[in-house]
Amino acid sequence: MSEKARFDTSRTPSFTGSSRQANVTATLTQDNEYKVIIDGLKKIYKQKIKPLETMYNFEETDGADGGRRGGAGWWTVEMNHRDVGLCKIVALSNAKFFGLHFATTSHPLPGFHSAPLTDSDIEAKPMILLIGQYSTGKTTFIRYLIDKAYPGEHIGVEPTTDRFVAVMNGIEEGVIPGNAAAVNSELPFRGLNKFGQAFLSRFQVSQTPSSVLENLTIIDTPGILAGDKQLIERGYDFTSVVEWFAERCDLVLLLFDSHKLDISNEFKMAIHALRGHEEKVRVVLNKSDMVNHQNLMRVYGAMMWSLGKVVQTPEVMRVYLGSFWLEKPPNCYEDSRELLDAEQRDLLKDLRELPKNAAIRKINEIVKRARLSKVHAHIVGHLKKEMPSMFGKNKKQEQLIADLDKEFLKIQQRYHLPKGDFPNVDKFRQNLSLYKIDQFKPLREDVVEKADDVSGMGIALANDLPKLMAKFPQGNPLLDVSQRNPFDSLNPSFVTPKDGEFPPSYWHFSSVDKPTYVPMFQALNPVRGKVAGAEVRPVLVDTGLPNDTLAKIWRLADWDSDGYMDIDEFCVAMHLTKAVQTGGELPETLPQTMLPVKKL
Repeated sequence: MSEKARFDTSRTPSFTGSSRQANVTATLTQDNEYKVIIDGLKKIYKQKIKPLETMYNFEETDGADGGRRGGAGWWTVEMNHRDVGLCKIVALSNAKFFGLHFATTSHPLPGFHSAPLTDSDIEAKPMILLIGQYSTGKTTFIRYLIDKAYPGEHIGVEPTTDRFVAVMNGIEEGVIPGNAAAVNSELPFRGLNKFGQAFLSRFQVSQTPSSVLENLTIIDTPGILAGDKQLIERGYDFTSVVEWFAERCDLVLLLFDSHKLDISNEFKMAIHALRGHEEKVRVVLNKSDMVNHQNLMRVYGAMMWSLGKVVQTPEVMRVYLGSFWLEKPPNCYEDSRELLDAEQRDLLKDLRELPKNAAIRKINEIVKRARLSKVHAHIVGHLKKEMPSMFGKNKKQEQLIADLDKEFLKIQQRYHLPKGDFPNVDKFRQNLSLYKIDQFKPLREDVVEKADDVSGMGIALANDLPKLMAKFPQGNPLLDVSQRNPFDSLNPSFVTPKDGEFPPSYWHFSSVDKPTYVPMFQALNPVRGKVAGAEVRPVLVDTGLPNDTLAKIWRLADWDSDGYMDIDEFCVAMHLTKAVQTGGELPETLPQTMLPVKKL
């Protein structure tokens, strides 16, 4: 539906300007409520979580301040000269060395965890990350969702997508190259700068006007091939890029083809990069109608067996069966169609819920980050405390790094920290070897734990974030069965509608006069796109139809039987009242042609 159709009231003169103003005010009020929550989240992160990350080298930095990497203003400069060979000079920054000033060029080191969040990261729309081997239908799946082509897409049986593509909503169609997207403060991709030119030349933002993309961003990834050749020739760390996106995405879809179930080495590494984000991962077995029902069960079992060898968790991943075709091939099997349609509806419902729960998931990610920061601070403080003050520092550091798993256990027992909040010991050991432990900051209990300190992490986790969640706008409560039809409690006086004849096209959703009914629906001030039966009742009563007729209209139009009407259900209800008013007879069941074709 176009914005013009949504807000054009010229066709409904019976509605006053005050009704339209009330609708706009209600919409803006709900948007402002979410804006307050996001602003509060940014404030909590900047004031109480980010300082802890910075103090204890939690985050990746650009090295511009030099001292933050080691805790003091020093580093080792290595110069590889063609004639004199390798020369190592250890110097004090901003100090004279034999009467000379050495230019100190900072070289960023990999951080222990991800880069600090920016405002654009916290404000970003929900993102869906698609991962799969080549020709599993990732790009076609995006086309299926947004129901249109987008700039830069290429669909084929061969490996076609050779880059990461962020498909976003835009005023007009266009492509933003990776380097430009990574420096744009309005886009949530500034953290991609750390992967360098080799990656940014293989990244782009494709913008296209789309009602679906108004609330979502979809990330398409290069098709993964078998073998190790691509690991060398990509020029960037594919697994690290996947991990970066997984941290920021709200949903990760692993796509498999019913004829392509093998998991290559790179695909396996990409799945391992999703550890810690298992709640976001869903599996889609695409092109499921290319095998018959019996073979589909075998394919499903083989895929789960393959995943079980890669995903080392006792929980079973949610798997959706589906076939997301732009044009259905003629050799499809139809014996599992009912199952596949039900599975696709479940998946699309899962996707529809993303924008509604986006703010809650952002709080969840901030809480997860805060817990990691807290544990990281204890690790760094403990290692700093174990270092000698004068001699034997290098030997002690080597010993601490070698016995890091034992040190983790000491920290866990001493501070009563959950084992699940500790980082991967091998990865932490690798990063720790790049630092001088004696230059770390000592642990400050007031910043990490004390709840009476306004800058403490404790108060952020215990008070601030729960208070923020309490401010969420309330949705529509689940109604009792007896409340789901607002006409059931009335004493009906059965009146047989007059006979009328309508062309078959009347019973198609395309015949519904939505431009007339949409303003009426919006005037009821819907909450999350729905209006309760008690609010719709006066509008239907005004049609003058008998109560039993209105009750039947409600049963037909409220096809999900939740006691609420969304904009399509309301328009169908008004369409049915018009049919009765003009002498028509209501069908016993709503024709399938009256249901809107909805994806998201």
